[in-house]
Amino acid sequence: MCGIVGAVAERNIANILLEGLKRLEYRGYDSAGLTVIRDGELHRERQVGKVQALVNAVAINPEFFDGHIGIAHTRWATHGEPAQRNAHPHVSGKIAVVHNGIVENYAELKEELIAKGYVFTSQTDTEVVAHLIHDIYKKTPDLLEAVRTIIPLLHGAFALGIVHVDCPDELITVRLGSPLVIGVGIGENFIASDQLALLPVTNRFMYLEEGDIAKLTRNSIQVYADGVEVQRQIHEIDATQHNADKGEFKHYMLKEIYEQPDAVARTIEMALDNGETTKLRDDFLQRHETLLSGIHHVQVIACGTSYHAGMVAKYWFESLIRIPCSVEVASEFRYRNPVVVDNTLVICISQSGETADTLSALRDIQKQAPAGLVSLALCNVPTSSLVRETDIFLPTLAGPEIGVASTKAFTTQLVALILLILKVGVTQKRMTDEHLNTLLSELHQLPGQLYASLNLDAPIKTMSESFEDKKSCLFLGRGLQFPIALEGALKLKEISYIHAEGYAAGELKHGPLALVDKDMPIVVLAPKDSMFDKLKANMQEVHARHGELFVFASEASQMVAEDRLHLVYVPDVCETLAPIVYSVPVQLLSYHVAVMRGTDVDQPRNLAKSVTVE
Repeated sequence: MCGIVGAVAERNIANILLEGLKRLEYRGYDSAGLTVIRDGELHRERQVGKVQALVNAVAINPEFFDGHIGIAHTRWATHGEPAQRNAHPHVSGKIAVVHNGIVENYAELKEELIAKGYVFTSQTDTEVVAHLIHDIYKKTPDLLEAVRTIIPLLHGAFALGIVHVDCPDELITVRLGSPLVIGVGIGENFIASDQLALLPVTNRFMYLEEGDIAKLTRNSIQVYADGVEVQRQIHEIDATQHNADKGEFKHYMLKEIYEQPDAVARTIEMALDNGETTKLRDDFLQRHETLLSGIHHVQVIACGTSYHAGMVAKYWFESLIRIPCSVEVASEFRYRNPVVVDNTLVICISQSGETADTLSALRDIQKQAPAGLVSLALCNVPTSSLVRETDIFLPTLAGPEIGVASTKAFTTQLVALILLILKVGVTQKRMTDEHLNTLLSELHQLPGQLYASLNLDAPIKTMSESFEDKKSCLFLGRGLQFPIALEGALKLKEISYIHAEGYAAGELKHGPLALVDKDMPIVVLAPKDSMFDKLKANMQEVHARHGELFVFASEASQMVAEDRLHLVYVPDVCETLAPIVYSVPVQLLSYHVAVMRGTDVDQPRNLAKSVTVE
């Protein structure tokens, strides 16, 4: 959630830190700051709001920040309101600290430090870390050793970047439960929460493991695990695949909506050869066939949008290949003492692969170690913690997604899931060749259907005008469209700040119908599928109570617009893959409503792209 950047180099690093922060803005933030060591002093600047405010403040006295070592931070508030005094870095004497995560026992530690005479100037848990290091360093003037000493005192999850005036060539970093990478240069080294922040200066990265502590100098990187120096592999990435430019689009979200046909096509190509519509590629998950052949149950664990993708997968697993599937929000799963049966495939879905609750739930399951357990990461970041800690990695080839409201990451998750289900079905001989061939043929057509759905942009923009002054909204769907109704409601509330709820349409009479009146827009997902006639009856219930319907329907439905029933036709698509295609209209609707209401589409208030704390 918070963003960390740090550097130790032969050149001035202020602009590197600031550019890194700009690239981390998508993660969510309320303030930003940096500290540079120059002429034996800490030079610090902190500002509330956009990173540009920090850039402007630094530009007033740039000579203060012309240094060769420093740390910087974008903050997403957990402890203490968004304010300059709570912004990072936090300082204790000659020590400066940036922190991502939460120190759960900070209150007790704070009391102990106050008793020792330390004065706190912020409301944060992070200032505790700075004072603790300072307290140890007074007795043991070795920065690495001081940091190593305080880590067992901290309960929670965190990543740290630390510098000390007395150690002007050392940058210390810690990773425990929050993401952190080391960027490897020539005569310079870097740290960041996300490799995206460092791509302007390096494409070589070292990924720290849980509990690693590292000391960086200009020419060396020493990594320690449990007090012993260890080697971590350096990975070289293709920086051209991480383009984060908006291009011709006004917002990242709109750009990413329009990138979905290509992203989906890339993901499909993992398993299907171009022009081959009769079988999966021989190399698709081939080395995992033995693991997949023994699976009798599926447990999906995810959060937010990824949870909705898991809900669609439940329908698919059970209807297509008759394997029982459970789906649960990771933050609840990990605390209810769940039972995981033998021969379960645990699918952890996370765009970043660093989602704290999902990672913790996975680790809890692995401690139970039921017989035949297989873990699979469905993720957009191949170097993430989730990928490293699971048996199988199934990538979603969405490319970088900067907008906080997930779009192409969601649709590529759905595509990867259907491909996985087909692979399990073939491996366990749970599908007929005819059924498989039909679905493979439909998958080949999917990118074209997504392109066609983007042509709905203009009528959806017109439809969105009816939402501009609304306070609440319902999204309805049945069967495979119910999770898309949930996802549509999430998108609308995320970026337009309209209260929105998604419901299975059959639940209307069990409560939500009480909300329906002429001021409550009702968005309905209505493909011509096996549930369509049932859904039409639910729409009549709304219409009879003067509700205003906004319907996305297939042409095959033969629905006709009428008074208080607004209609946009969606390209015809098979029932199985309809959730993927119907995701696009609800994304476009949410986008246009948010633009009309003047909200910050790409960086909505109070939210973060990567949720690395509970």
